[in-house]
Amino acid sequence: MDLGQVLLDSGAMLKGHFLLTSGRHSDTYIEKFRVLEQPKVLTALCQAIADHFSGKGITHVAGPTTGGIIIAFEVARLMGLDAIYVETENGKKVLRRGKTLEPGTKVLVVDDVLTTGTSIFEVIETLRGQGATIEGVGVLISRAPKPIDFGAPLFASFHVEAVSYAPNEVPESLAQIPITKPGTRVTATP
Repeated sequence: MDLGQVLLDSGAMLKGHFLLTSGRHSDTYIEKFRVLEQPKVLTALCQAIADHFSGKGITHVAGPTTGGIIIAFEVARLMGLDAIYVETENGKKVLRRGKTLEPGTKVLVVDDVLTTGTSIFEVIETLRGQGATIEGVGVLISRAPKPIDFGAPLFASFHVEAVSYAPNEVPESLAQIPITKPGTRVTATP
């Protein structure tokens, strides 16, 4: 399966001028819900994560709301494990609904699209606060320009070459294109 073509055909990979949730600007945006709407594509990406981390002693798979919980469920299902959903409450990532973890629980953290890693760092902080050990990080798509150190092995099912720019570094060619602010997270102040 040519995932790059699938992403373009499904409308998941968009071209234009985008203000990312990190506050950075880019000419490429990944609309993750176009992937999450297609079970066959999602399962193929999640299977790659599950295969990569198989046999590592992981006991749970965790992901943040919203898209991350779908991925956590599917990777956990494929690995025969339980899923953990890390939610946002009063602007902070937390385990809700009475969920607790035993100290030393070995967790794989998953998410949809990796750019700066903010959501993943927040999930890791929450889980470590519960005494969990983070055994790995798996993402469907990485658009990070360089590897991010989460203190655990990182695996991406697909990597998109997409440059992002600080607000004061946007090239003139990109600045001439009207800005689109996609996504659901509150955008960082530039």
